[in-house]
Amino acid sequence: MNPLKKAYCRSFQAVLKAALPFLPYRKPEIIHSVYGIPQILEKKKCDHVLIITDTGIISHGLITRLEDTLDQHFIPYVIYDGTVANPTTTNVNEALALYYEYDCNAIIGFGGGSSIDCAKAVGARVAKPHQSLEKMKGILKVHKKLPLLIAIPTTAGTGSETTLAAVITDAESRHKYPINDFPLIPRVAVLDPKVTASLPPSLTATTGMDALTHAVEAYIGNSTTAGTRADALFAVKMIFENIDRAYTDGSDLEARKNMLLAAFSAGCAFSKSYVGYVHAVAHSLGGEYNVPHGLANAVLLPFVLEAYGHTIDNKLHQLAIAAGVADEDTPDNQAATQFIQAIKNMKKRFAIGDTIPQIREEDIPKLAAYAEKEGNPLYPVPVLMDAKQLEQFYYLLMEKHEDTATNQEV
Repeated sequence: MNPLKKAYCRSFQAVLKAALPFLPYRKPEIIHSVYGIPQILEKKKCDHVLIITDTGIISHGLITRLEDTLDQHFIPYVIYDGTVANPTTTNVNEALALYYEYDCNAIIGFGGGSSIDCAKAVGARVAKPHQSLEKMKGILKVHKKLPLLIAIPTTAGTGSETTLAAVITDAESRHKYPINDFPLIPRVAVLDPKVTASLPPSLTATTGMDALTHAVEAYIGNSTTAGTRADALFAVKMIFENIDRAYTDGSDLEARKNMLLAAFSAGCAFSKSYVGYVHAVAHSLGGEYNVPHGLANAVLLPFVLEAYGHTIDNKLHQLAIAAGVADEDTPDNQAATQFIQAIKNMKKRFAIGDTIPQIREEDIPKLAAYAEKEGNPLYPVPVLMDAKQLEQFYYLLMEKHEDTATNQEV
């Protein structure tokens, strides 16, 4: 990256960091069961609810307890179940139409990050009915208060139940972009381990590593606070202690509860301290190829940490201690290596590979440009990279064919 652009990015990030104490961050109210939702709705005088979810949630019967609870309290609701893995502007428009058709005044996002992000975007459109999502992308462009927004995560990973971000894919261009503003933070987060108990092992793994990525990127960035560092360290500790248990035995409700708490804490950490190039690259892959976000993060994380080099050794040392893979006396560089290796070992245990087969070489310049536009100047990464430098990660993730490998050896 050229020196002028680097100076601009760092200046932009310094201003945002200085503003942190004055910005209206807040944490959602936490309840631990869907059975508490009717009281929340009654308190807020909300009597018609739009539930945003996906067909997988419906087919697995995960939403039944919520439906029964609302029915028992005679609270009318309508369900939008069309959300896709990377929610699109079409999803938002379809759900918004239902909101108005059924005179709703509250929104429940029920599912993974996709459903919750879709719910946030619908809320933003309700708050600003004459403005497109495209006009709201970036930071601090929503401004207005959303309808009551309740988030019920069915995965312990995205942290969407805590964050001010919604990531949406343009249905026509396939460009994936974030919308960031404080009104998008849900008012209530329902951390109910029973909702996550039937999550398949593969999704338990990739969403758990999504939460790990949030915690790691928030911690190693340049805009941390004492609070975000504590949240990130707690999340890493909880994930390393519980993810294998949740992966092996989905009915282990203690492990499920701890993973939900970890994802919540990681979400709180990156809401203030932001993420980094793992997310920027992963979002471009999700937008272009519909690669699940947690999977893309899991595949990418060790590659990006290695690319940052020794600049993050000290911070990775502290994360390694939280993860239980190093102690205080371990040299920084050794602890950093051990932490990255622990992530690689985790990927192997969960059968997560090192490639994204969908990547086409001709797409790489465009994808890298998307990643740079997302990451710079917003993300306070330890090492700044431009689009050309970010291309390395797409090449690393391409499947290695035998003829390519032979040519490289020659």
